[in-house]
Amino acid sequence: MSQVLAEKFPDWETAVANMITEDDEPVDNRFTEKQMRLLVEPLYSSWQPAPFDDAPDEPRPFIAAANVGVFTSPYNVIVPDVFLSLDVSDAGDLAEKENRSYCIWIHEKQPEVALEIISDKRGGEYDEKMRRYGKMGVRYYVVFDPFEIYDVPRLRVYERAIAWRYRLRGDLLLPEIGLSLQMWRGRFENAEENWLRWHDAEGNLILTGKERAAKETERAAIETERADAETERAGRLAAKLRELGVDPTQI
Repeated sequence: MSQVLAEKFPDWETAVANMITEDDEPVDNRFTEKQMRLLVEPLYSSWQPAPFDDAPDEPRPFIAAANVGVFTSPYNVIVPDVFLSLDVSDAGDLAEKENRSYCIWIHEKQPEVALEIISDKRGGEYDEKMRRYGKMGVRYYVVFDPFEIYDVPRLRVYERAIAWRYRLRGDLLLPEIGLSLQMWRGRFENAEENWLRWHDAEGNLILTGKERAAKETERAAIETERADAETERAGRLAAKLRELGVDPTQI
């Protein structure tokens, strides 16, 4: 990939040096900013892609990111609100310009998922962006319209079909990567809202790190309570045996 691009752009080092990887523009609203984090952090905290059949014990790396540019060349970039790419690792030193974004010629593959959150009708989520992701080869394109700006279902999952075109799935599954999407009413960072959340192929919520820690603490407390109850029961039984003149240590 890099060799082909280098031939297309002879002055390769200059092209890469002039890549615009950050534009310093903030996200458009606080809900979107929180929602993007809620879609990225749980994947790193609580999810692992299913292993390949021929390497069942080998974990599969992935990159999930929010508001980071995906470059097909130094001159062509699109910035998904969230993307997910399997079987790739961070390229190296994040201080290097080529490593600050997702460059397809470095990772040698496109992301599997691109997700866009609609804030207004100027974003082109249902036309320009859809065409660009399709031509890039992104397998699943997700559009989330939290404020119901369009008169269509606010959550739609598209799957790449013929050529670069997408077809609308009849469900919210992303079967090739073992994930699904569902709306979830709950509290995240002190905000009670209807959030979009990842679920696994069986429909189980993929937890944030905080949720996972709370669940493990709850599980440990239940185990402690069970052990204490068993100890108390055993103590009562031993006392009863002693009343009957039986030494419980000899049973």
